[in-house]
Amino acid sequence: MKNEVKQSKIPFISKFAYGMGDVGCNFSWMFVGNFLMIFYTDVFGISMSAVATLMLLSRIWDAINDPIIGGLSDKTRSRWGRYRPWLLFGAPFTTLILILTFWAHPEMSQINKILYMSITYCILVLGYTCVNIPYGTLCGAMTQNMDERAQINTSRSVSAMVAIGIINIITIPLIDFFGNGNSQQGYLWIAVLYGIIFSACHIFCFAKTKEVVEIPKQQRYPMMVQLKAVMKNKPYLLALAGQILFGFILYGRNADMIYYFTYVEGNANLFSLYSLAIIVPSIIGAACFPWIFKWTTNKGWAASIFALGSGITMIGLYFFSPNTSPVPFYVFAALSQFFFSGFNTAIYAIIPDCVEYGEWKTGIRNDGFQYAFISLGNKIGMALGTSLLALTLGIAGYVPNVEQNQEVISIMHHCFSTIPGILWILTAFVLFYYKLNKHTYNRIVNIINYQKNK
Repeated sequence: MKNEVKQSKIPFISKFAYGMGDVGCNFSWMFVGNFLMIFYTDVFGISMSAVATLMLLSRIWDAINDPIIGGLSDKTRSRWGRYRPWLLFGAPFTTLILILTFWAHPEMSQINKILYMSITYCILVLGYTCVNIPYGTLCGAMTQNMDERAQINTSRSVSAMVAIGIINIITIPLIDFFGNGNSQQGYLWIAVLYGIIFSACHIFCFAKTKEVVEIPKQQRYPMMVQLKAVMKNKPYLLALAGQILFGFILYGRNADMIYYFTYVEGNANLFSLYSLAIIVPSIIGAACFPWIFKWTTNKGWAASIFALGSGITMIGLYFFSPNTSPVPFYVFAALSQFFFSGFNTAIYAIIPDCVEYGEWKTGIRNDGFQYAFISLGNKIGMALGTSLLALTLGIAGYVPNVEQNQEVISIMHHCFSTIPGILWILTAFVLFYYKLNKHTYNRIVNIINYQKNK
């Protein structure tokens, strides 16, 4: 039985195709995370308080639809598998909603703007959930080999970092190009372009991947039974805590970055230069994860190391400016992105391994259900990060498209550097307690496979 885990090798084209799925994810969701808030406030003309309220209340909607989609994907039976069909049919639908979300109507009354924002955003979240949860769960269905999963997630993270870098570099210039001075038109055409890329990448991922892991036939467990099983899965609970912190830091800071460069540094185009400076460190950081994992034999410890590095270097960013001290600013920016990219790879590589731990511990295998709560945790973090940013900026007196007061400037500055830095150090502390190492995992998988075959 010892060789069984080692034989689950994945072809390069499948790893590449899986990585392209996250390219698609980022051309939609990272675009949303980085640009939707400033689109709502500065282009659509919606108040900060309304945006903050939507970000918080939409998580109630997530709490309902994420577990449902996760459970439905687990129960899906088709000639393509359980998860891949969701990519094929969910991506085009999500593309359409993405376009509608970035279709501004500044002439509407404030009430109608809020209604339009709420409806399109909630449907967009549902569409993205229908694609992202099956996509994330697919990794665990492709192989049970821990090293292969690490390589698959490295491919995913490297692809994601490239996509994020491209998005951050080209989006503002493309808004100007497509809009020709009209931001409303610019955002709409960007949404059309990125939506097409989103669909194309997921259809390619669907075509070139394969589900091979056999699932126990008795999989119709009530939700409460699955929840109790999840609560007994300690590695999974730590991964979930890491994802909540990850979402809070990532999306809160990303939403702040456009404001930071626009109002603190006085030039929105510096965001593109910043993004260009960090794209290579992003790729290197993601590619370094397998070596750190090999050294630690523990993905949680690898994530902890990367999180600690992210925290220290982001705090360092507070003391420098791209205008007055560009060299140390971009050095610290590159280092922080290197560590962040390694963490991003590690935290997603952890999740599939927790499924086998849960199956061994409780006898219940529920890949999609578990990934649904990981997705929900990430979105809760995103909601808290973005809504708290919007609330504090609104309370401090933020007014779109004018010079901001000193309190607003200070909030934007700290949200770019010190606050995420401290939270990264907290994340490192949490994931230090993750104990599912490579030796333990392989022993668990061999036990599971032995029980299936006896």
